Amino acid sequence: MKLKIKRWISFLIGLLFLGFVGLLTLKKCNICSTYTVGQKIDSLNGVFVFYNGKISNVSGQDLTKDGYNLGQKYQCVEFVKRYYYEYLQHKMPESYGHAKDFFDKTLIDGQKNKTRDLTQYTNLSQTKPQVDDLVVFDGRAYGHVAIISKVTKNKIEIIQQNSGRFGKSRNTFSLYKIDGKWKIKNKRILGWLRKE
Repeated sequence: MKLKIKRWISFLIGLLFLGFVGLLTLKKCNICSTYTVGQKIDSLNGVFVFYNGKISNVSGQDLTKDGYNLGQKYQCVEFVKRYYYEYLQHKMPESYGHAKDFFDKTLIDGQKNKTRDLTQYTNLSQTKPQVDDLVVFDGRAYGHVAIISKVTKNKIEIIQQNSGRFGKSRNTFSLYKIDGKWKIKNKRILGWLRKE
């Protein structure tokens, strides 16, 4: 009887070990996508979105020819900074920081965010979001940033990089007006930044 219990325990420990190794392998492999890291998957105004695989993947630093820091290749920050640099010819005074650092919670709606040299709007603003605005999400360890690619009467569309293995490069969110102020329906959105 004791031998059967020992075998059963050994079998369960072996099964748990194989499950753990399998999980680690899945996290490192990109088996759930037809894309490869660094592959172009979308674009807005000629600025490409690249696939990054898992959210935590890092492929080195991306610098412009003049030495301006765009961020870690294929991360969300790198895309929005590259978009602003290439399409809007904008360099941010503070070229480092995580996605959630783009939004300064000490500023009021419509105030200049000096570290980004952009006007900052809170996610309940008198100013309606518009195409090319940079949206800042809170949450997770580092937050997330994206570019508004389309605005209608009651929706916005964003384009983003590094949305994960299963994420899409574009998402839409409801947009509505409350007592004369605009709100994007997403609890994680802190607000949006604009070059003016």
